[in-house]
Amino acid sequence: MREAPADYLEFAAARSGPLFRTACLLTGDWHLAEDLVQETLAKMYRSWRRISRVEAPVAYADTVLVRTFLSQRRRRSSTERPSDRLPEAAGPTRDAELRMTLLDGLARMTAKDRAVLVLRYWEDRSVEETSQVLHVSPGAVRSQSRRALERLRALLGDQLADLTA
Repeated sequence: MREAPADYLEFAAARSGPLFRTACLLTGDWHLAEDLVQETLAKMYRSWRRISRVEAPVAYADTVLVRTFLSQRRRRSSTERPSDRLPEAAGPTRDAELRMTLLDGLARMTAKDRAVLVLRYWEDRSVEETSQVLHVSPGAVRSQSRRALERLRALLGDQLADLTA
């Protein structure tokens, strides 16, 4: 087995944390997020010579992560069962309750809706950045974001109003 290039190792070390945070938000599960990041970095490694010449390998990694997530959601085996429990308990603050409510709402949404909401609002990316990662037009990002927010609000209903009051 050949040794990984130093620039790849540096890239992987620097991007693992941000990729993991995004993966956690997308999957809602710590372990699935770890698997998603590992698969993303493996895909990046296989093509590193070509990718390292790209102007924005960070954006490329984000795109690989989101596409891998969407692909996994499409092919999820019928034997896998998602869990509604998070591995760590949240603190007693109201912000933590709001965060958990939002995470629960995100977990009940489709993969596409979740991806657009996480990228646009949780990671605070612009419409243009989100459109590049999802490979859709900026107009599609705006309309998908609006519809996904409406669905999230409908899912959360009074829970959200109680926590934000």
